[in-house]
Amino acid sequence: MASRGEFSSRIGFILAAAGSAVGLGNIWGFPTQVASNGGAAFVLVYLLLAFVLAYPVLMAELIIGRANRSNMVDALGKISGNAIGRTVGIWGGITVSLILAFYAIVGGWMIAYFGESASNIVGSETISNWLVSFSIPRNLIFCALFLSLTAMIVLGGVKAGIEKWSVRLMPTLVVIILLLIIYVSFQPGATDGWSAYLVPDFSRVLEPDLLISAMGQAFFSMSLGVGTMLVYGSYLNKHENLPTIGASVALVDIGVAIIAGMLIIPAMYVALNNGVEIFTTEGVLIEGDQLIFTVLPALFDSIASVGVFVAFAFFALMVIAAVTSSISMLEVPVAYLVESKGIARNKAVWLMTLVIFCASSIIIFNFERLFGFVIALTTQYSQPLLGLVLCIFAGWVWRRDNILAELKEGNAQAEHTVFWKIWPWYVRFVCPVVIAFMFYRSIA
Repeated sequence: MASRGEFSSRIGFILAAAGSAVGLGNIWGFPTQVASNGGAAFVLVYLLLAFVLAYPVLMAELIIGRANRSNMVDALGKISGNAIGRTVGIWGGITVSLILAFYAIVGGWMIAYFGESASNIVGSETISNWLVSFSIPRNLIFCALFLSLTAMIVLGGVKAGIEKWSVRLMPTLVVIILLLIIYVSFQPGATDGWSAYLVPDFSRVLEPDLLISAMGQAFFSMSLGVGTMLVYGSYLNKHENLPTIGASVALVDIGVAIIAGMLIIPAMYVALNNGVEIFTTEGVLIEGDQLIFTVLPALFDSIASVGVFVAFAFFALMVIAAVTSSISMLEVPVAYLVESKGIARNKAVWLMTLVIFCASSIIIFNFERLFGFVIALTTQYSQPLLGLVLCIFAGWVWRRDNILAELKEGNAQAEHTVFWKIWPWYVRFVCPVVIAFMFYRSIA
């Protein structure tokens, strides 16, 4: 088992797992959802649902992973005792690979805009214009660069690759966010942003759209359903208390999402104060790629000479957030190839990187037709269904005495804890119903 690799410390695992969960969606999706759905009221609902919905599913993945000490395909195969489990594992591996295929395109854009901010500092206008111009060559080059960066980290394995870089990148990410929050908070218009973000509108708490948005954000922000947490859990030391460490991962992920909101929403209102349009024609806040690649760059351009340095720090932050997620996604199929197919790690990493780059290239050459389709297929349909299936495996297929035995590895008194009194029942009955409802509403 030691040859598989193992996280050397609790903090290393927490930062790696939180890094997997903390991605671009936390930084550009969560803040605008908060501001558009009742401010702090949305935050409170999100916090509640993160622990009553996402945390139980996170624990299912961590327990399954550590107990079976294997990749998603083999782990679910062992639990089911037949080909159904392995098929679900392969489904998860395909889903996460497709997610990484479109994610690498966006990650490439982040590197390009980071390069553009650096070229602005040295005054190279021609290079700057090419870096921010949407084109097939640019997309291919920076997608390949992003995937290569991801692959070089994953090549090092668990300790020398994933853990080593997670404990460096995650603190750096938080420091950059905090420094940018301080700077933005002193700009004209920031007060209105803080008000939009933090002042609650409790009259909206029970609105169906707010509840669905909060459930979706809680589930997807923790990188659940596609095996990343399951694989990371398989590299976790047997002596660790799983419920405690799972709660730590959830808290770090939630914390980063909340402080990201403290940066993005005030920054948007600073942009509004500087004459940049931040609302759509329907009167809602601009979000997603338009926010990152249109609104905020316009803000950076409007704040005189210091804007190029703020842009440099911001896009460094976005690259780090993208990479901490992409390394966990690449590790899922790589772990399968290494353990199930006996392929050497170096070969498996570059093979999967090439396969995913080919998928990314197909999307790039057919961008209008495939980009949105692949995102919807994976995140709106496949990912929640995989989360539902994992709940069924943990709640109905896997024997409860085996689950308890695994929990006792890290806490001999596990059967007397509140977690054990609630979680098995909760993941069996409540989570599947809630996830199924969320999935139904998302496609209705």
